[in-house]
Amino acid sequence: MSFHGQPNTFVSEVHLKISNLTKSVQFYTDIIGLQILSRSEKLASLTADGVNTLVVLEEIDNAIANTGRNTGLYHIALLLPNRPQLANTLYHLLETRYPLQGASDHLVSEAIYLADPDGNGIEIYADRPEETWKKYDGTIEMATNPLNAEDLLAQRDTESFVSLPPETIMGHIHLQVSSIKESEEFYQALGFYAVNRYGLQALFISTGGYHHHIGLNTWNSAGASAPSENEVGLKTFTVKFPNEEARNLAINNLKTSGAEIRQKENQISTFDPSKNLILLAI
Repeated sequence: MSFHGQPNTFVSEVHLKISNLTKSVQFYTDIIGLQILSRSEKLASLTADGVNTLVVLEEIDNAIANTGRNTGLYHIALLLPNRPQLANTLYHLLETRYPLQGASDHLVSEAIYLADPDGNGIEIYADRPEETWKKYDGTIEMATNPLNAEDLLAQRDTESFVSLPPETIMGHIHLQVSSIKESEEFYQALGFYAVNRYGLQALFISTGGYHHHIGLNTWNSAGASAPSENEVGLKTFTVKFPNEEARNLAINNLKTSGAEIRQKENQISTFDPSKNLILLAI
């Protein structure tokens, strides 16, 4: 998991707007296997290791359903440390009978897909060893093939599933955006570069040679506007820089490109061209 630490820049935390905190907390703890780090009347922070927040859930007033046609979240992606842990998680999900939306072999990783009670997309995945990735002139080969679930489940250990392993991290975030071109220019200013693209409709970007820290697509959102404030979905996500110097460089690049930078106390934030709110942390 060296792609999610020094000297790389990566996504560390995602803040979601949801309609019912009690219902969502139960889902993320019982079904997904995260733990509560802190909780108030309208807000809950969830963790895998008891220290670092991965997901923040915020119950909003007068919540309305996500249409899926605006910009915002496509899915969050929780990265497990190895294949046996993914097998344990898949077996647990099958036991719960919670509906899965898909299961794929991406060559660089194996992934399970589902959605929370508000329809926020979730990927749970494990990477294949980097030495097995096929790289060509700065690109990394990826695909969406059917997952060999039988072979994966054969890697399961005999222990009962209690929670996600403490090594679980936020592997990446996948966003719906209005324009791939504008998004690519913006995220380059943050230090992310293309490693794979699918025409003009999808782009995968990273730092340090990872297969992607951020996915971008316009499959349902080309030219779309941002969702309303009371629509469930993405509120913010946090990009973590390796040091102050790297963050300052990104901020200067963003200012040069005309992006808005906000600072409130110790929190610095910006909006991408699709109005996704990003916290810039170190």
